[in-house]
Amino acid sequence: MGPYFRFRRAVNWINLSTPLGLLIARIGGATLHKGELGLVYAHGYRLSFPIAGAFTVGNVVLTKHPHGYLSGRLLLHESRHASQYAACVGLPMLPLYVLSVLVSVLTCGNPATYNPFERMADLDDGGYARVPPWWRRGRSRGDA
Repeated sequence: MGPYFRFRRAVNWINLSTPLGLLIARIGGATLHKGELGLVYAHGYRLSFPIAGAFTVGNVVLTKHPHGYLSGRLLLHESRHASQYAACVGLPMLPLYVLSVLVSVLTCGNPATYNPFERMADLDDGGYARVPPWWRRGRSRGDA
């Protein structure tokens, strides 16, 4: 593990986001595994919230899916979220993320497309669709 990932891991422990992620994993019945990029994988998460294939809290990536699901582009996407926790000084990211989801839903009906956290983590890597804003739907070239 490189120095950047060691630094991010330390910052996310100090800012309490990783301990919160471990607590959520325990409450959700997930099994923990040491992962790549300084992350902790929590497979078998059993709670129905949030509705996502995977989500990150601090350096903990939680998923209902079995071991092997967190790989490739999705792993890079979730790793970027871990960096966002470090940049937001940990727990303040949670209300900022919720606010961003609300703005995106109001803009296009999708929680990710206009969410800056998801955009900076790369929508495509996270498997999110790009949805146009509601005011641009159904417009044809002849509409004024």
